[in-house]
Amino acid sequence: MEQAPEAHPPAPPRALRPALIGFLADTALAFVIIFVLMMGAGVLWGVLRGIQLAAAGAAEADITAALMQPGPRVQILIALFSMGSTALLLYFWRRPASVVERRDSGMAARRAGTWIAVVGVALLTFLSSSAASWLGQRMGVPPNPSNLAPIQELTSTTPAFTVAFAVLLAPLYEELLFRRVLFRGLWQAGYPVLGMLLSGLVFALAHEAPGLNGNTAAATFLLLAVYTGMGVAFAWLYRRTGTLWAPIAAHALNNALALGALQLAGG
Repeated sequence: MEQAPEAHPPAPPRALRPALIGFLADTALAFVIIFVLMMGAGVLWGVLRGIQLAAAGAAEADITAALMQPGPRVQILIALFSMGSTALLLYFWRRPASVVERRDSGMAARRAGTWIAVVGVALLTFLSSSAASWLGQRMGVPPNPSNLAPIQELTSTTPAFTVAFAVLLAPLYEELLFRRVLFRGLWQAGYPVLGMLLSGLVFALAHEAPGLNGNTAAATFLLLAVYTGMGVAFAWLYRRTGTLWAPIAAHALNNALALGALQLAGG
């Protein structure tokens, strides 16, 4: 789906200011669309759930309490809908792949070196996040990702749904949004390293919003550093291999390893 960099040398860098403005515009647009879709999906769910509970004869207080506390599956489905729809919309609107890019991406995906790099990056991100978690525990500031509690609950109740979301769906739409749309804009403008850093930071902020994730400032900083590092690694892999399938696969493998470790720790 994407253009192989070794087959098509990058163009000379464009002016930095318009490149940054374009990146910020894409980022702002993504977050606005995500917010609007999330609010709309939440309202729709609330209306349908309220009607369902009322039809079942639930008391008004019970209906209000149920609507104020949507379960982890509802939260994840809303996130999947809002972020997935945004990623697809911005991909086709802002960064659609050409026929040449899709051809070169397929060629890159057939190279053995691509998959060796995928495994290496996935192991690196998993081990780095594990080391950061251990370090936080030792420092007395355990970094608890904001998605940890719903993932733990869903893993114990509906493991197949958890695997489908974390290993299959989330890597697809997150890489499409953060690497293809956001990172590639600065990469094409001639600023790949800056693109790695900024798209990695946006990737981190999308996962852990400071002040809203329930962590201390130190733990939040550690989480942001971990997620930024992951975003940089996935962007580097995308540029190195020339195919978006590489960071998608590395992201999926990283998440699979994390789920496996969570299961072992729980056991």
